[in-house]
Amino acid sequence: MMNITILDDYTDTARTLACFAKTASHKVTIWNDHTKDVDALAERLKDTEALVLIRERTPIRAALIERLPNMKLLSVRGDYPHIDVDALTRRGILLCSNQSPGLPSHATAELCWGIIIAAMRRIPQQMAQLKAGNWQTQVGFGMRGKTLGVYGYGKIGSVVAGYGKAFGMKVLVWSREGSLAQARADGYSAARSKEAFFEDSDIITLQMRLREGTRGIVTAADLARMKPTALMVNTSRAGLIAPDALVEALRAGRPGMAAVDVFDEEPLRNTQDPLLTLDNVVCTPHLGYVEFDSYEHLFGGVFDQINAFASGKPYNVVNPEAQAKSV
Repeated sequence: MMNITILDDYTDTARTLACFAKTASHKVTIWNDHTKDVDALAERLKDTEALVLIRERTPIRAALIERLPNMKLLSVRGDYPHIDVDALTRRGILLCSNQSPGLPSHATAELCWGIIIAAMRRIPQQMAQLKAGNWQTQVGFGMRGKTLGVYGYGKIGSVVAGYGKAFGMKVLVWSREGSLAQARADGYSAARSKEAFFEDSDIITLQMRLREGTRGIVTAADLARMKPTALMVNTSRAGLIAPDALVEALRAGRPGMAAVDVFDEEPLRNTQDPLLTLDNVVCTPHLGYVEFDSYEHLFGGVFDQINAFASGKPYNVVNPEAQAKSV
């Protein structure tokens, strides 16, 4: 038996999943609230042997790792920029993460289109007006015949492009050369340049990972090239857009709208954040992967990694050097 802790299960969903049965032989503690306070986390995790993280909700850095005397394993799925792997290795703590290509996140692609439609047709604004006793206060925009710009043509980007095609849109792609070649092979157009991509698109959706090479990749100058009727959509990471550039661009009127599922600070508790106060923005609280099928997939794999570790056969090990230190 291992002492397992799950952090940041905001909606207390883990215990309701079918895959939770995989933890039956272990002791599981679940925290539903969120904290980044190192002292609070050290207290919560003092008896923890296996830590389960839900995506990047809580950073696990050296200052905390050094205060976790019983920790043996971190089990996650996907990228881990929020985890200090070197600090784990020094302590002999394994990090196991499933990094296999697998299927794209259809849930994220679906959410992307959900907020595209909501923003283009002004659905949240019209709902608010209806509840206030008003009727048809704005006219929205349709999508058929317009240009969907997909910035980053990977697993999710290709699915989003397919949905755009189903809506009768022209799909325009901007990405690395290898991805552009794949987009062309799939029947989509590649933009002549980054500048033309921003100028020609009616809707732009960001579909790339946040890396050092992509941080701030969308600049204020890029946004200023967008049409006053255009929509900027970000369901990937807030850091892809230069700091404060989106808010300033929206206030300037280019683009005319935005739909965002990701923020610089998460969870976002500041109700006065500019993105929440602008009437031309649709915001959702990082819901891209937050649905039951995705959770079954995420938690099921994470629990399998824990059981493999408990049986002495860990896999998906990111830092095998830590195994020698833990013996």
